[in-house]
Amino acid sequence: MVDSFLNYLQFEKRVSKHTLTAYQTDLSQFTEFINLTFPEVKPEHADYGTIRSWIIQVVEQGAKATSVNRKIASLRTFYKFLLREQVIAKNPMLKIRVLKTEKRLPSFIQEKEIASLLDTVQFEDSHTGWRDKLILELFYATGMRLSELITLKESQIDLRNGTVKVLGKRNKERVIPFPAPITPIIKTYQQIRNKEVTQKKHGFLFVTDKGEPCYPMMVYRIVKEYLNANTTASKHSPHVLRHTYATHLLNKGAEINAVKDLLGHSSLAATQVYTHNSIEKLKKAYDQAHPKA
Repeated sequence: MVDSFLNYLQFEKRVSKHTLTAYQTDLSQFTEFINLTFPEVKPEHADYGTIRSWIIQVVEQGAKATSVNRKIASLRTFYKFLLREQVIAKNPMLKIRVLKTEKRLPSFIQEKEIASLLDTVQFEDSHTGWRDKLILELFYATGMRLSELITLKESQIDLRNGTVKVLGKRNKERVIPFPAPITPIIKTYQQIRNKEVTQKKHGFLFVTDKGEPCYPMMVYRIVKEYLNANTTASKHSPHVLRHTYATHLLNKGAEINAVKDLLGHSSLAATQVYTHNSIEKLKKAYDQAHPKA
């Protein structure tokens, strides 16, 4: 039934490859635990006690609360599927509770620092230099995810209207505007890439020096290198630029529902976390300025 469930996620729910891999990993670990500890039990027929035993083991092995909660979420979806398919009559996950997690504000880069990085840092006048610059520019200008950027095709970019169409989670399309100064950067990058790199017929915008599509770890390293050298941010991942995009929009007065749509969030709750950064900024200003603060 695990294979049937994964097929359901892939072909009916149309989840992303990353999400599918996460479900597959969690269920494989759960199945391995059952085979070793309760060999007479099949995963689809595990009861509350069996599931709780696995969760306890995962916790004792040192997994973070966020990782444990993701595994719990995977099992919840799995058993809801079994219930729908009438494989089971009762959901064993009903009494399982998620672990408490520490609420952290999303890390973001200050406006002066991101402006300095994009406007004053000298990038090489080569395919590599212009590619790296455009990667940073697009992350901050659109707030797109890493997975959306590396799968971005040239056909998805509308230079005339200044928009880019991205394929987000669950294959949901959304159109994001980008500012006019990005257009000449895209054109210059394309010209230099076409001149220096042997063309492949995959259609992706960003490529390696050998013309192959960029891969996640490569883009991660590029972003980390520049953020680490030019900002005081505590984290240096592509997602920090997404956080920065959202936080700066809200700080400048953007309507939260508009930011939700630009980020491709399915619910407003996911976007509201960025409002806390704005509130913290107001509190800091109050503490510095008010006589009785």
